Amino acid sequence: MFTRSERFYDAVYAWKDYEGESARLHELIQERLPGASTLLDVACGTGSHLVHLAHWYDVEGVDLDPEMLALARDKLPDVALHAGDMTRFDLGRRFDAVTCLFSSIGYAGTLEAVHATVAAMAAHVNPGGVVIVEPWFSPDAWHADRPHLLTVDEPDLKIARMSVARTRDRTSVLDFTYLVATAEGVEVFTEHHEALLLTDDEYRGAFSTAGLAVERDEQGLMGRGLYIGRAPRA
Repeated sequence: MFTRSERFYDAVYAWKDYEGESARLHELIQERLPGASTLLDVACGTGSHLVHLAHWYDVEGVDLDPEMLALARDKLPDVALHAGDMTRFDLGRRFDAVTCLFSSIGYAGTLEAVHATVAAMAAHVNPGGVVIVEPWFSPDAWHADRPHLLTVDEPDLKIARMSVARTRDRTSVLDFTYLVATAEGVEVFTEHHEALLLTDDEYRGAFSTAGLAVERDEQGLMGRGLYIGRAPRA
């Protein structure tokens, strides 16, 4: 996953509308649980969603990557941010809403691990609470063998990130090659990423197995849809 690019993550994804996405999440949560006031973001990364969600919620985050968490702590020094694997974390408390965004669920790697992740999220939501997962692409929506280029052009940072999408069985494979220029010089490195391609039925099955009623918002935050689960009321 992110083995060398963490320090450039926010620059690479500066195009992403974290503020607008957080506002949309707030709407979806409040529509289903008016007055919800606590939120956990699973695979929170550098904490950019939490920065905005903290306007409405008492927030916490959990992520596996210590460098990502360090960057998040710089933004959110007063927020509890936990190191943990999304497939088996246990924080010992529950929240009104639990989210897993920007297709992080795909990094679970197997269908069994996706089930474990949704179950762990369900175990951390209050009765009547909301679980929201932004999925990775389905097998039908994934287009392999296409080259991709993303660039960053800031005064003190230049990045070109290139890749060609591939597929192996039910897994999307991306080998990102980074060309990065800073005041210290130019470096080139590659990162290997794999994300599981699941069908709608498979996502819904993970929610159902975890005891959550599930619906799908087709548009979602950036066109990938959202799965929205509701925990039973006590």
